[in-house]
Amino acid sequence: MDISRAEQRILHLLAQGGSIHHRREEGHIVEVMCFTRDGACLTGLSLDLFGRLKRRGYVVSKGGAPYRISRLGLARVRSQLDNR
Repeated sequence: MDISRAEQRILHLLAQGGSIHHRREEGHIVEVMCFTRDGACLTGLSLDLFGRLKRRGYVVSKGGAPYRISRLGLARVRSQLDNR
């Protein structure tokens, strides 16, 4: 299965300890924001992109907590160098 560049970017950020915070209205997710492990907000995460990640099972949420990367997502993400 091929992963787009945007999906790969989000999965890599989540694999490093980031999370996706969501806001619901009437049971539906209306806003998503992606945060790095340092607390910086990443732009470029749309509801469509989030829906694809969720539908494929790459991100999961337990008990209303922020979305984190799943084991399947970790297996699909390609390793990248981190310039820290």
